[in-house]
Amino acid sequence: MTAKPLAIIAGAGPGLGAMLIQRFAAGGYHAVGLRRAADAAAESNVVAVDLSRPADVEASIADLVSHHGAPKGVVHNPSRLVIGPLAHTSLDQFEACWRDMAFSAAVLAHAVLPRMAEAGGGAFLVSGATASLRGGARFSAFASAKFALRGLTQSLAREFQPHSIHVAHIILDGIIDTATSRALHGLAPARMMSPDDIAETFWQTAHQPRSTWSHEIDLRPSSETF
Repeated sequence: MTAKPLAIIAGAGPGLGAMLIQRFAAGGYHAVGLRRAADAAAESNVVAVDLSRPADVEASIADLVSHHGAPKGVVHNPSRLVIGPLAHTSLDQFEACWRDMAFSAAVLAHAVLPRMAEAGGGAFLVSGATASLRGGARFSAFASAKFALRGLTQSLAREFQPHSIHVAHIILDGIIDTATSRALHGLAPARMMSPDDIAETFWQTAHQPRSTWSHEIDLRPSSETF
């Protein structure tokens, strides 16, 4: 096994996922990303796996644990944004949204939390959204999945806190600054959320003193209304 503690970033695409890998690696972790993209296997620090397939996730986690030990830090960051009127949102889209966010978090939790508890604890952090708190018009699929994800996170926090595992839900209220989001939304970077700054908050949350654990944090640009 390697001497560095293991950090797993699930949903490690470009933008926030990549920044989370970099931040945990800079903090002394062996940081590994999980994502479904077919080209992920070409990257040494990313494992290609469909997070909604329990057997595949279990096999990937077991392999990582065999080489690096149980993870000390885990971030669940996958997202699937579905926006549209209910009549134009297919049931397949609805289910895919739930699978990619709520179900994948349950799959990941099954694979890592018992191992973390046995090894003495760690942090399990989950990326939320404004839709975790309120369901807007045309967001039926996305909001329902994010509501479920928040409820799951709250339950896990209460179950695993006695096992020294800090479970926290971090609400991202704003547009994350990436090349894709700039082209899509036409916003100035100052009005968007810096992936570096978000990753720093995840890092700090994962390493809060045991006397002052946060279980839900909301982040937004200073220009964002709320």
